[in-house]
This record gives sequence, C-alpha cells and structure tokens, in this order.
Amino acid sequence: MIKLIWAVGASIVVSLISLIGILSLLVKHKLMDKMLILLIGFSAGGLIGGAFLHLLPEALEQAESHIVFSYFILGFIAFFILEKYFYWRHCHEGVCRIHAFTYLNLIGDGIHNFTDGLVIGASFAMNINFGVITTLVIILHEIPQEIGDFGVLVYGGFSKFKALYYNFLIALTCVLGTILGYFISKNINDFSLFLLPFAAGGFVYIAACDLIPELHKQPDLKKSASAMVSFLCGILFILFARMLSNH
Repeated sequence: MIKLIWAVGASIVVSLISLIGILSLLVKHKLMDKMLILLIGFSAGGLIGGAFLHLLPEALEQAESHIVFSYFILGFIAFFILEKYFYWRHCHEGVCRIHAFTYLNLIGDGIHNFTDGLVIGASFAMNINFGVITTLVIILHEIPQEIGDFGVLVYGGFSKFKALYYNFLIALTCVLGTILGYFISKNINDFSLFLLPFAAGGFVYIAACDLIPELHKQPDLKKSASAMVSFLCGILFILFARMLSNH
C-alpha cells in the first residue's frame, strides 16, 4: 500500500508539471528561449541516461539480452508511430504544423502521459527507490515537453487559460496509467520485464529524434556549447541518482 501511495503521489507531481506554461506569462520571451535550450539539453541527457543506465540494466537482470533489446526496439518503433500518426510534436520554437491538429496533439499527449504513468506504476511496484529515479527521468523530459505543448495549444487557437486547463486535464491520464501499471505489475510477473525496455526505447526515441535535433539547430556557438554541457549534466544526474539508490 505504501508503494502505491508513493506511485500515485509521483504521478500527481508529474501531472502538475503541465502547469509550467504559466512561466511563459511571467518570464520574458528571450529569457525563456535561453532557459528552454538548457532544459532541452538536460532533458535529452536525462532520457539517454535513464534508458541506458537505469531501465535497461534493471531489465537485463530479469531476462536475456535478446528479449530485452527486442522490447527496446519495439518501444522505439511504437513512439515513432505515435509521432507519425498522431502528429505528436515537441515544438520548442513555437512554429509547428499544428493548427489543424490541436486536438490530435492532445490525444497523442494523453497516450504519452498514460504510458509514462504505466512506467511509474510498474517501477514503484518493484521498489520505491527505483520508482523515484524513474519519476525523475520522466520529469526531466516532461518540463520542456509541457512548455512545448502549451505553445502548441496557444498557437492552435486556445486562450492561455484554456491551454493550461486542457494541458493539465490531459496530464492527469498519467495518474490513471500509474494505478493500472502498479496493479498489472503486481498480478502479471512479466509486465515490468516488457515495460521497462519498451519505455527505454521510447526515451531514446524522444531524445534522439525530437530533442537532440533541436540542439543542432542552434547556430550560436556559446548556446550550443552550453546545451552540450547541459546534455552531459543530464546523463551525470541519472548516473549519480542511480549510484545513490544502490547504497
């Protein structure tokens, strides 16, 4: 029961991140752009670290490598399909082909958040320390994503208040996913064996196909170097968190 409380609490925290769009109302646009590129770099590093230093090592302790990496590839493909057919975009520049697809973006984001919840629930079902680190990894990529999603909704015609409301409402699918993920993991032994490498594949897809390309778009050498440092810090953050959880 304690693990479930931790899991639900973690998913609520993740859901609240959807309100980060409020920052765009308080922070100047130029400052937000500078912050966002650093967040994107840190997020990309966190996702890569989370996949290869956290989720995959745990999965490899439970099954043979060919099974784990098959699920990893399946996760990568699944996230590719989500982005391709639901027009799920991590738009960081505020200019995207989304005006006609605003509601499809919400649907895709809901599926994404629900999947995050499944991973959180399954992770806490294993143990609390593992669940906490998994939640941190998810939070790292949720911050720039939710800022981007807020921008998508506003650009698509929503008022800023309506964008915040719908973004938060969709984010709550994470809580539902967490509860289901927790109980499924408790009743189906191989569920976490499938979900951990599957999620790792999704994390690598987001980092490699959505976030890192944004870092390459920076023509300014100073900003580009700062983003690279931020990327490395994201990897180191997960490494240190993993080391601390093992003590």
